[in-house]
Amino acid sequence: MRRTIAAVVQVSGTGLHLGMDCTLEFRPAVAGHGVTFHRRDIPGAAPIPAIAEHAVLTERRTQLGEEPNAVHTVEHVLAAVHALEVDDLEISMDGPEPPIMDGSAGPFFDALRGAGFAERPGCVRIGRLVSPIRLVDGESTYEAVPSDRLELDITIDFPHALIGRQHFRLDVTAERFARELAWARTFGFVREVEPLRARGLIRGASTQNAVVLDGSGVVENTLRSPDEFVRHKMMDCVGDLALAGVRLKARIVAHKPSHRGTVLFVRALQASIKQETQVLGIEEIMKVLPHRYPFLLVDRVIEIDPNKRIVGIKNVTINEPFFQGHFPGHPIMPGVLIVEAMAQVGGMLLMGTFPDPGSKVVYFTSLNNVKWRRPVKPGDQLRFELDLVQVRGMMCKMNGVAKVDGEIVCEAEMGAMVRDK
Repeated sequence: MRRTIAAVVQVSGTGLHLGMDCTLEFRPAVAGHGVTFHRRDIPGAAPIPAIAEHAVLTERRTQLGEEPNAVHTVEHVLAAVHALEVDDLEISMDGPEPPIMDGSAGPFFDALRGAGFAERPGCVRIGRLVSPIRLVDGESTYEAVPSDRLELDITIDFPHALIGRQHFRLDVTAERFARELAWARTFGFVREVEPLRARGLIRGASTQNAVVLDGSGVVENTLRSPDEFVRHKMMDCVGDLALAGVRLKARIVAHKPSHRGTVLFVRALQASIKQETQVLGIEEIMKVLPHRYPFLLVDRVIEIDPNKRIVGIKNVTINEPFFQGHFPGHPIMPGVLIVEAMAQVGGMLLMGTFPDPGSKVVYFTSLNNVKWRRPVKPGDQLRFELDLVQVRGMMCKMNGVAKVDGEIVCEAEMGAMVRDK
């Protein structure tokens, strides 16, 4: 099941680098939408997918899209989204840069978690590294090896008494991110303030939204942890790694990572990962369809292309209750139940197009050109393939076929409508 949020939630404040006020809204999205940014202050602006192909190599921040339709400093927002494994989300902004808040990912993490989560029918994209890779960009070095989870091992080195060489390692989960990384704030040095502002950066920075260091210590603030610096750098990496567009599975070791270096590393990763899709099992199906035994006739969904196509599986066994009375001694699955199973698979596809499937129900309104080609018997595995051919408001049409061992056993054209329960 894919994950989005259950309600709209917003945060407001001033951007770190551009210094402009912005209200950012996290909005639920349908299955397959992915994570996108939208500049609602620009009429007709196209959504910007949060993937590495749209990243622009810029100084001190991660930028997506080209001016004028660009969003800047998105790494803290994406770190929270990535850690919470949110697959589908619209991030709507009335300015070019998310608010910096307290300089950490914590406010975004808390906002998303406070909105609650909703699961939608759809296949989750997993990115699994299949062979080691290495990348060097200036002083930044990255190495990655295959793993069954996302592991980060980060080292930084700054010539300052409070920082020096710091190292931190973490298996990234939502719980560990909240406990170990979300609160770590961005940092900088007094000696950099004027040169950076001369280049149009850190216009919204202050000692209240960043850890600022002079020669003797922290200016007008206190550290939340002695190693807050390396934890923040790891948090930045979590955000930039979200640009892979998948739930990443790899062990990554980085020395002195930068936003530019991590974006380049993500692009290298994309060429070296095997993308997998998680199928929907019976537990996920039962969260979407209202049917229960003996009328739930779908066992697995093995493919979903949201708003387009779905493939589902039904294993036919001699224990099916309908075999007790349908041709005893010569068991054949009733043709109407083959069509019903096909319709249930189609219902899974339709439910994924609505933001609140738990409040909806699918009613099939028409069947046309129904044909049964051959009997279906115990031991057969039915493969249902349905394509969505037309959607008008709450009404739709689908074409479906059922196959056994690659041979079509049933086909139909279906009309359906979606209604509130």
